[in-house]
Amino acid sequence: MTFLLAGLGAGLAPQARSSCHSGARRWVQGREKTGRAGRCARCGAATSPTDRAGVAGIGPSRAEADGMGLVSRLRRSRAARAGRRVPEADEAHLRAWAAAHRGVEMFVEPRTTVTDTTAVMVAADGSWTRRRVGGPEGARRLARSLRLPVYDVQIVGYPQRMRDHDARERVLRERRRREDLER
Repeated sequence: MTFLLAGLGAGLAPQARSSCHSGARRWVQGREKTGRAGRCARCGAATSPTDRAGVAGIGPSRAEADGMGLVSRLRRSRAARAGRRVPEADEAHLRAWAAAHRGVEMFVEPRTTVTDTTAVMVAADGSWTRRRVGGPEGARRLARSLRLPVYDVQIVGYPQRMRDHDARERVLRERRRREDLER
C-alpha cells in the first residue's frame, strides 16, 4: 500500500479508508498504537480505531472482520446452497396435498436466478400446487418418501391435463366475474 509522505508529523497515522471518504487515501490525526479515535484530515469527521484496521498489516480490514467482503459473501452463499433443505411448511403442504388428491405426479422445476428449485404436484384431474424444495435431490427424496413418480419438467414438460385444468378454471373465473357485474 502506498502512503502519502507529505505532512508526516507527530501524531499522524496512515489510513487507507475513513468512514466519511471511503475511496481516498489520506492521513488521519490519531494514535494507532493506543487505539484512540482520530479525525479525517479532509473534513475533520471523527474516525474510530476500527476504521483503521487493515492499514499496513495492523489487522484485518473492517470488511474481513465483519465477514462482509466479496469472498465472504460467496463462501456464505455456497455453504447455504450446499445445505439446502425443504422448508418445513412447504414440505408439510406438499405431503398434505398429495394425501388429499389421487393420481399425483411430481414435476421438478430447475432453480433460476429468481426462485429456488420448485416441485409441481399434478393430480389426475389436473389440479396442481407448486412449492419450493431443497434442490433436485430434495425433490426426489420427498417423492420417494411419498411413493410418487417424479419427472424433470425440462425433459418431459408439463402434462396436458394441467393446462386443460387451468383453461377450465379461467373460463369459470370469467363467468363468475360477469355474474358479479350483472348483479
